[in-house]
Amino acid sequence: MTKKNVTYNDIAKYTGFSKTTVSRYFNNPNSVTSENRAIISDALNTLGYRENKVARILASGKTEFIGIIVPNLYLHFYAKMLDTLLSTYEKYGYKFIVFAGNDNKDEERRYLSELLAYKIEGLIMMSHTIPSSELARCGVPVVGIEREDENICSVNTDNYMGAVQATSLLIRGGCDHLIHINSDIDEKTPAYRRIRGFRDTCVSHRKEHDVTLCNFKNSYSEDRAELEQIIDRLEKKYPGRKKGIFTSSDTYANIILNILLRRGKAVPSDYMLIGFDNSPISEEAMIPISTIGQQSDIMADEAMSMLSELMEKGSTPAAPEHRIITPILIRRETTD
Repeated sequence: MTKKNVTYNDIAKYTGFSKTTVSRYFNNPNSVTSENRAIISDALNTLGYRENKVARILASGKTEFIGIIVPNLYLHFYAKMLDTLLSTYEKYGYKFIVFAGNDNKDEERRYLSELLAYKIEGLIMMSHTIPSSELARCGVPVVGIEREDENICSVNTDNYMGAVQATSLLIRGGCDHLIHINSDIDEKTPAYRRIRGFRDTCVSHRKEHDVTLCNFKNSYSEDRAELEQIIDRLEKKYPGRKKGIFTSSDTYANIILNILLRRGKAVPSDYMLIGFDNSPISEEAMIPISTIGQQSDIMADEAMSMLSELMEKGSTPAAPEHRIITPILIRRETTD
């Protein structure tokens, strides 16, 4: 038999309270005494009450939905960041609608329209294709994570400091030549500061160095082919020299590690290697990879805290707030 839905009227009859008091329990609980809240809570358990979320949304106009758009789930950083954001439900009480944009601007604009149609209350944007000037006009509070953020609030790692930490470790390890491998990214992107930090540190220590910018495809086979070519060039150009590689992502660092091991190269005596993110792949690799930890748990909490504040205020600040999280150098076997 189908169980009858428990109504406010049923709860009122059971407790002896008015329907107004029961309604206030759900919509403004602080206006009900703690004693009466306990009585109503016990009644809900006894009667088997199940809240009708759709009715509540229609009554309040609030969906408790937050949209998230990530560029892809190929790079381990985004998968880890998404997992960490989803785990904030217990603390903040918001549900999430997630889209992976695959770095396609038209696709992401469609996803954004879809999210707004679902009446999301806020948006966390990790993808890069839609400029912040456009996001600022979408009509809901927006917080960016590790993306161009001139016109929106954001949470980012101190990418420059992370690059200095990584490069300094390779220098202390006695590398003769240093290489930084990154995507061909816009200078306004926070991750571009990894390139600056690497160059500045090499120059200040008078170390020979190269920066290689790649057009990564978010495909293991294609990215591996491009990284194979880079290793070929390094072997021809710097034979017999100890090389230190700093990559923009643990995903790429792991691919490079596999290439080096297949070629019989010794890590860390022939090559030292350090990634960025501290995603699970860095610790689970055949040789655990040194990395710059982005503290995704803190970043997720800061993003949700900031977005909650913006949603409660119901307005966008005149000047966007940017919170910077300090990275942590994590030394593992590819540099020791």
